Order: sequence, then C-alpha cells, then structure tokens
Amino acid sequence: MYLDYKLVENAVGRLVPDNVNGQAQVPFMGVGKYHPEGHKAAPPIPTMADYQDPNKVVGSLREALEKAGLRDGMTISTHHHFRDGDLVANMVFDVAHEMGVKDIRWFPSASFPTHEHLIQYLEDGTISHIEGSMNGPLGRYTSEGKMKKMAVLRSHGGRYQAVQDGEVHIDIAVIAAPCADPFGNANALYGESACGLLGFALADSQYADKVIIVTDNLVEFPCVPWQIHGNYVDSVVVIDKIGIPEKIVSGTTKITKSPDRLYIAELTAKFCDAAGLIRNGWSFQTGAGGTSLAVSYYFAEIMRKKGVKARFVRGGGNKYMVDMLHEGLTDYILDGQTFDLDGVASMREDSHHVWTSPFTSYNYHSKGNFAQLVDVAILGATEVDVNFNGNVVTHSDGYMLHGIGGWQNALFSKTVILPLPLIRDRIPVIVDEVTTLVGPGELIDVIITERGIAINPLRQDLIEATKNSGLPIRSIEELKEEAERIAGGKPQKPHLGDEIVAAIKWVDGTVIDAVRRVIPED
Repeated sequence: MYLDYKLVENAVGRLVPDNVNGQAQVPFMGVGKYHPEGHKAAPPIPTMADYQDPNKVVGSLREALEKAGLRDGMTISTHHHFRDGDLVANMVFDVAHEMGVKDIRWFPSASFPTHEHLIQYLEDGTISHIEGSMNGPLGRYTSEGKMKKMAVLRSHGGRYQAVQDGEVHIDIAVIAAPCADPFGNANALYGESACGLLGFALADSQYADKVIIVTDNLVEFPCVPWQIHGNYVDSVVVIDKIGIPEKIVSGTTKITKSPDRLYIAELTAKFCDAAGLIRNGWSFQTGAGGTSLAVSYYFAEIMRKKGVKARFVRGGGNKYMVDMLHEGLTDYILDGQTFDLDGVASMREDSHHVWTSPFTSYNYHSKGNFAQLVDVAILGATEVDVNFNGNVVTHSDGYMLHGIGGWQNALFSKTVILPLPLIRDRIPVIVDEVTTLVGPGELIDVIITERGIAINPLRQDLIEATKNSGLPIRSIEELKEEAERIAGGKPQKPHLGDEIVAAIKWVDGTVIDAVRRVIPED
C-alpha cells in the first residue's frame, strides 16, 4: 500500500505523495494560495419517523454499534478530551474486534499512550490505519512502517476542515460525554468524569452518519447546557466509567523549576514588553507545558506592574489562567481544552470561562477564526531551522512521537513566539533543515533561547522596537552555531527508508510534508 503513489514536489520543496490510500491529494501551494471550490459536506437527511422514541438509551456499546450498522471498511471517530485518561476508544475497538469487523479507519482527534492497547488491532487488521495524532507507542509503531495503510496527521482545525469539506467521511462517531440525558444532549461540565468541554467532537456530531453518546452520568432531560445537541444523536450508552479526569493532566501542568527554562520564560515576557505587545486589551495564547506556564506567570507580573489587563487569554485552561481571570488580569478565558481540574471547575462555574471548538478557533475554511485575533501565541517545537520553519511531529531521529494539535492553527496569530532550549537531550534544536516541515517559517516570528533571541527578518517592526532594549538579540545562524559547538556538532541524520508512512496536512487540507519509515538501529 505504501508504494501506491507518486512523489511530487510542493511549494516548499518537499516531496509528498500525490495520493493517500487511493485518495488524490493537493500538494501544499504556499500560505493562503489554495482556494477550495464547491460546498461543504452534508450528513444524510434524518427523519423523526425513524426516531419516534426520544429515549435513545440502548443496552450496550455493542448494541449501539450494531444499530449504527458497523461493518468492514468504515470510519470510526473518537475525541481526546480525556487525553491519557480516555477509556472509551479502547472499548470501541474491543467491541469491533469481538464483532469480527476489519479494516476500520480510526479518526481520533488525538491519541495518547493509553491507546497502545490498540496496536493489537492494527496487527490483526481490525484497524487498517489512523488519521489523527499519534503520540508515544502508536507513533513509534507507525514510524517503523508497521501500519497497513498510510497515516494522516492534521491540526485540530485541519481535522474540522477535513470533515466539513468531505475529505473524511465519518460513518460512526463515538462521543464520551461526562453528562448526558436519554435524548442525547451532552456536556462535559458535570459528573465524576467531568473534563470541561466537548469541542473536539463537534464536527463528529454534526457530520457523521451515526452518532453514539457514551456516558457514565445519565441525567433526566434536559442536560444543560448542551455542548452536543441530542438532535444529532442516534444512541446513548451508559457504562460504569468513561474516563479518568485526573489523567487529562498529561505531561506537566506545573511551572518549570529548570533555571534555564525559567530564564527563557522571563526573557520571553521581557521581549513582549520591550516590543510593546503587552498593553491594555491585548490577548495571548499559551500551552500547559512548564515553560509556557512560566511565561504566563511573568506576563501576569508585568501586567500588574503596568496596570493593564488582557481582553482574553487563549489556550488549554489551567489553574494559572483561572487565577488570572479571578484576579481581574483578563476579561475572558477562551478555552479549547481544559488541562487540569481547576480549569474544569472554572468552566463550570464562571461564565467568563468560555468553551470554544476547532470551528470557532481554528477552522481555516471559514470566514475567519479566533486565532487571527490573538496578539501573541507562545508555542513549542521539536526543531526549528535557519529559515524559521518549525517541526512538532518528529524528532531529529525521524520518529513520529507527537501530534500537531492546534499548533499550525495558532501560527496565524499576530506574533508567534517559540521559547525553546537551545539543546534538548544533548541534541541541537536549531538545525539547517527541519526533519519534518509542519509550519512555514514565514509564520514564525521569534525564537527565544537561553543563549539569545532570534527575530525573523520578515518582522522588521519587532527588530526596530527591540533594538535598544538591551535584550540579547542574535541571528538564528549564530544560535545554531553555538548549539553545535556546545553539543559537539550537528544532529545525526535519521536512518530512513523510502516508504512514506504518514502525510502531514497543512491547515487548508494540502500536503505540506511526508514522514518516511524509520529503519531502527540494530
């Protein structure tokens, strides 16, 4: 299956497959160059004649899947609001395996180490391939060419775009909901498994042929607020436990204690202040990693001293953002997924903590999205190169161990800053050319390391604003050379085969790069 394509060169000089699993592809044309035609996809027209009983509760997940008509070759989608605490996706494929169904395309909004359980179903043919981020064991499995068909990685917004545009047709969507009523209205605000919101499942509910809600907290109609509308739902399944909320805290949600990374975070905040970006009514987006949280901490310090507040902050909601909201340092949190239980509680209790979705925040095939309104986006990367191109999917060894998430989408913020250690695990982070090109350098404005700050030459306004700031402004080439001196040279080239194991989509559905099979070292 890997050889059933031709390689074509796209606008950034990367060789990408002309088709993926038999589906023709459009090579990346450049930022803003691809203009789609046609109309949005549409699900089948339902009729109330087939839904006479508003009580949609069925006896088991198997009964729901059988009722939905699960058969070979279908596409099943799931969402990842529970992150590494998800229990439902594994259950779905346990049932599919029991039913003897084969060649399922799994279309998750993301996967996590807990989904290593599904490798057995990739091995036996229950699942043919995955179109969604592959973290940890699934990424390693795919990188070594073990998956039957080619994987596809998309951003959060790109996933919504793919469903909306008809590129991916979902046969059955399975939505794990911490609170639901028998009609199918659902939210993630209440119940023992509360995880905050269900925005990643929005496209699934709107466009899938069949929609199954799985809950461990069935309440009497109406379940309000309804983040998922029961009018889209076919069946409701009640089980003992759908997820482990404590495990939405994947990775670190505590401020880093590393002196180098604290310095990088402080330098980032000082740069934003010197550049005139921190002002009354500004907005910013940060993640939940230790360095990003430290940046938020230093932002808050500067805002207090200047007597300014943000109009809104974006990101995965967490304790530090919630504290800013309660202190009055921001008017709103616009939350795409909650990263800790403080964030869940705040979303439930505070009307200024607003849930969003990939449609509102990130969908590129729309009439604008929220990312455009963010003044400063603080993002990470596994690698950047001298042309400011960014990689978040693979490491320099070629292994695909991370998803794209909202990273590509957030590049459309007004100023994009990557605070990064110059060296990670004794390997330089700034390289001649990224192993996998996930984001074009024209959209990445500033790289901030413990050894200095590199500003993209395209941003002369930032260069001019900070030239007398006293900050350690350097060229990206200087930073790369210093990293190589410290590390003892450039990173070793990965040992790759010719086969394409995954296509990397850009936000508009075009193919920006491809991941080749890793040949493991003996």
